[in-house]
Amino acid sequence: MMHSRMTKTRLRALALGLAVACATATAGAQTTSLPSTPSPLTKVPVTVRAPKATLTLEVARTDDERAQGLMNRTVLAAHSGMIFAFKSDAPVAFWMKDTLIPLDMIFIAADGTVRTVFAWVKTVPPGLPDDKIPNEQGRAKFVIELNAGEAAADGITVGTRLPDVPAFGIAAH
Repeated sequence: MMHSRMTKTRLRALALGLAVACATATAGAQTTSLPSTPSPLTKVPVTVRAPKATLTLEVARTDDERAQGLMNRTVLAAHSGMIFAFKSDAPVAFWMKDTLIPLDMIFIAADGTVRTVFAWVKTVPPGLPDDKIPNEQGRAKFVIELNAGEAAADGITVGTRLPDVPAFGIAAH
């Protein structure tokens, strides 16, 4: 009987050891299989009050962050997106290269007033030559990108003032 209890104890210890080893191996496999593209809202977001919603926005301040934008995202939560901050209120151009979801692009003056809304900007086929990709242009200190149709649903139109935008002191780098 003692022999049987010892065997059971050893088997339990072996089973526990195998479970820990499997869990460790699985965790390691999950770590190496994470997508290389950024997931939505991986950075500390800012909150912007729109007339009909509160927006949660990642901030793109640097050239690299602005160049990456929302590329390769397959989903964007409702009332979330990205705000692009520029050094000055000047002409800017945006395109949909490697952007997988249709967007609204909102061009905003330094005082937070919406100048232009490009609604339902469509995606382009992968591999489309850069010179064939349409772009949206306008004057802006800030540009917000949201899911397509969200600007209208959130009450954002030309002339809307988004007072939180300049109040953040979001500075481009």
